[in-house]
Amino acid sequence: MDHQNTVQTNPFAATELYEFSMADGYFSNGMQDTVACFDLFFRRVPDHGGFAVMAGLEQAIAYLKNLHFSEDDLAFLKSQGISDAFLTYLRDFRFSCDVWAVPEGTPIFPNEPIVKVRGPVVQAQMIETMLLLCINQQSLIATKANRLVRAARGTAVAQFGARRAQGADAAIFGARAAYIGGCIASSGAAPVRDFGIPTLETMTHSWVQMFDTEYEAFCAYARCHPDDCTFVVDTYDTLRSGVPNAVRAFRDVLVPMGKRPKSVRIDSGDITYLSKRVRKQLDEAGFPDCDIMASNSLDERIIRDMVSQGAKVDCFIVGERLITAASEPLFGGVYKLCAVEQDGRIVPKINLSENVHKITIPSSKQVYRLFDMDSGKAIADVLTTDSEEIDDSKPYELFDPDFTWKRKEIENFVARPLLAPIFKAGECVYTSPTLHDIREYCAEQIDTLWDEVKRFENPHKYYVDLSEKLWEIRKLLIEEYKGVRK
Repeated sequence: MDHQNTVQTNPFAATELYEFSMADGYFSNGMQDTVACFDLFFRRVPDHGGFAVMAGLEQAIAYLKNLHFSEDDLAFLKSQGISDAFLTYLRDFRFSCDVWAVPEGTPIFPNEPIVKVRGPVVQAQMIETMLLLCINQQSLIATKANRLVRAARGTAVAQFGARRAQGADAAIFGARAAYIGGCIASSGAAPVRDFGIPTLETMTHSWVQMFDTEYEAFCAYARCHPDDCTFVVDTYDTLRSGVPNAVRAFRDVLVPMGKRPKSVRIDSGDITYLSKRVRKQLDEAGFPDCDIMASNSLDERIIRDMVSQGAKVDCFIVGERLITAASEPLFGGVYKLCAVEQDGRIVPKINLSENVHKITIPSSKQVYRLFDMDSGKAIADVLTTDSEEIDDSKPYELFDPDFTWKRKEIENFVARPLLAPIFKAGECVYTSPTLHDIREYCAEQIDTLWDEVKRFENPHKYYVDLSEKLWEIRKLLIEEYKGVRK
């Protein structure tokens, strides 16, 4: 099945009108064939974390593969004042850019390019919004999911947030991103169907309320779902009613069928306290194999406290605070011009600002991640120009691009480029891994980070440094545009 069935391939669903206006302006100024290079990057990790998780690339690829303009699209653009010459160009549109990207599931850090686009400026400019939409939303949710998974310290985390998501696409692709980040399952039907994400069966309180007694409700559900039986036990009273009636239904319906219950779910109250009491009740009743699931507006800090307090929970179900990334619902990726090509040479471009943190890193770049060969841990990332390679057979000096006197020589390391070719002259040259493989890769790559980088509170800063050549290019451009050089 095509997993992109809900991708918005209509250009108006994913492009702001001023992108068309600028593209038309380039066209009318004879710049349509000028080759430009753009970087997609982000400036700050959500929730003041130490790293983020790359996600959303597969949907961006699907969009670029299918980008085209119908006659209705062209008629609308004409009504907005777009020139006939540009409309003719769009009628025969063929995507022809080169694209590189960091693979999904990779830990990523501020100010390094995670997607790079090179091609005619008309096209490279026009795809900005959709690239940001795909990468921002899914990277945000994958990052949040991984925080939850790390807080759970080995206890399973499931994503059940579809009803609180901000739109259908946010629910579907948010579930995909949450799975990349480490969640084990989703409640949504579409993510299960389209992406093969596992699901967990449960019941709602309304099921219990529909029957005259809680016991009757449990028995009816057990008869319908003998192989995947989960009861929600807090509709009336978890300890005095819910669990006793669940145990009775297990014995009266499941055991005679030769079946065992899967779990009970607690959705209210002091879940840490209740889970300990419920665990004891289930064990004493002869159901130590019946898991306990917990829900109710959970987040990573609540989960971390519950784990530290010895909660007897086998699966945390997280909804609204994951699917909306409620604590900080913004990833903040940006898309900036970094170079143009003139007469066969690369001309670096820089965006200066009164806000120092918004000054961009010029030139077309590669990102190297340096790994210590003894520990396997990531040491730092280094941005270089395209023409440079980091020779890991000899010592390499790292330096802080802001405080250049802070330097460190490293050796016995391996340098791995992160930006992989995705499109070459508009043709896709990349085969997306399976979602399961992306999820496993994500866990493996996060394991290469030091625990200090993964702290929730005041994480250690992971350095993203510049090569000497790239730092010099940036320094000279700043001086030129600030009037230091005449």
